[in-house]
Amino acid sequence: MTIPVEALLRKKSEFSRTEDRRTLEDPRAELLELEERGELVVQKISGEAVTVPTKYGREKRIQKAHLWHHKSCGQCGHIPGYSTSIFWIMRKLGYDYHDPKDQTSCTAWNYYASATSNVAAQAAVAVRNFAAAEQTGYFPLIHCGTSYGHYKEVREELILHPELRAEVREIMGKLGKQLVLPEEIVHYSEWLYAMRHEIAALQVRDFSDIKVTVHPACHYYKLVEGDAIYDPDVYGGQRTAVVTGLAQRLGAEVREYSTWFDCCGFGFRHILVQRDFTRSFATLRKIEVMKEEADPDVVLTHDTGCVTTLDKSQFAAQAHDRNVGVAVMSEAQFAALAMGAHPYKVCQLHWHSANYRPLLEKMGIDWEKAWAEFEADVARLERGEKRYLDWDDVDS
Repeated sequence: MTIPVEALLRKKSEFSRTEDRRTLEDPRAELLELEERGELVVQKISGEAVTVPTKYGREKRIQKAHLWHHKSCGQCGHIPGYSTSIFWIMRKLGYDYHDPKDQTSCTAWNYYASATSNVAAQAAVAVRNFAAAEQTGYFPLIHCGTSYGHYKEVREELILHPELRAEVREIMGKLGKQLVLPEEIVHYSEWLYAMRHEIAALQVRDFSDIKVTVHPACHYYKLVEGDAIYDPDVYGGQRTAVVTGLAQRLGAEVREYSTWFDCCGFGFRHILVQRDFTRSFATLRKIEVMKEEADPDVVLTHDTGCVTTLDKSQFAAQAHDRNVGVAVMSEAQFAALAMGAHPYKVCQLHWHSANYRPLLEKMGIDWEKAWAEFEADVARLERGEKRYLDWDDVDS
């Protein structure tokens, strides 16, 4: 029997956290036990941290400063303003960080899209990055939702399978590194959520007239679901709180739509071998539904593939006169704009396809003036008069 998607969504909406009696073991306790036995090294959280609630009640700690940024290949290649917004916010809040030069891709795309790798190789890549972070003394902060979900799966596999730990230790030994896992695996959106009050304290633009819809990234909260943040004050604890909680704290109006649980359409394998399906799903199941049911000014999400798919897919639907045409960005870019970031020098919205200019106007940003400032800065770069864009020029 085929169950309509709408029925599945209703069932999901009726899920009661209080009625679900499943419990998950605390991975921290098991990691510390393995460390005590000499099987691995646990990088501990140091300095000030914020405690947040997870889906089944386990408390998770988010380190505030001294963070090692595990960047996203898709962000750096397709949405550079995503990463720079995260860095800019951290600088504005006065927290130090390390932007590593020796980080590798997590290779999770290979794992999820093609299944041509093997578990030891995937685990070794993850551990190699964690070992690089541990050697600097900075705690890892994961930018990519896919890396985050994949690394949680890797952690679980390493905890459960001693033979895998032995294999990975051998690989690390050849690299001159130890088998290292962090005390918590933390996604950047969790850090933004934990810091939302400090971010709002530095807000300089009024977002009370901005209407938002949120797409929660599948690889954030559907993989090892018990580790995602759920707050009773956001959706009654029935949906992940990270993006919505920040948007609400910034004064935006978060609006509902029925297909919130659906994938953005990226799907990894879909985007590689069935791109038309991806574009159709992203526009017909997500963007059109948002437009018809919520009419947002902007769609916010928190993963590389989600921003890319929801933003870049709209051009094809527009060619067929579909009801699309809404700005898409990460909540990091949204928060940076709220704090006064330059829309081009910092948030780099010119890399986006869907028309974001009406949104900027509604935010009180003169985007034509801002674009002229950006072009003038680029000209100075070309003439060799300066080496970098001036991130701290926030007046626009």
